Amino acid sequence: MKLHELRDNAGATKARKRVGRGPGSGTGKMGGRGIKGQKSRSGVAIKGYEGGQMPLYQRLPKRGFNKPNRKKFSVVNLGLIEKFVAEGKLDAKVEINEDALIASGLVRRKLDGIRVLAKGDVKSKLTINVTGASASAIEAVEKAGGTLTVTVKAEAAAE
Repeated sequence: MKLHELRDNAGATKARKRVGRGPGSGTGKMGGRGIKGQKSRSGVAIKGYEGGQMPLYQRLPKRGFNKPNRKKFSVVNLGLIEKFVAEGKLDAKVEINEDALIASGLVRRKLDGIRVLAKGDVKSKLTINVTGASASAIEAVEKAGGTLTVTVKAEAAAE
């Protein structure tokens, strides 16, 4: 096989529709847009428009509430912490805190803190100190013989 013999699979590429190129092309004159009307013109935005009637998305009531000052935590699973300990990126003998998790590359950024969840197995005895943890994660670490401490930040304690 030579370079000039290379071909794409049949039907893999399709020619671009060339609109407004004469009557012989099949999409000449009006370019497949029909005669007159809003859709035949450029700058059409009809997505939720219902001809002046109140659109459905405005007729339906609003639901729920997004708290503007809510806390956003970085989430880490116990299985990943265990994997990083096994690979030697985290040291199980010293306390694993948020700075250690970031330094190891397990968490990219702290946000409002790091929360540990119980997905995965823990075999090694770990001492973890983080901002948040699920009850099942604390239980799993203690079952393996370690401790998981949840620290309360100063601004959260002041509220």
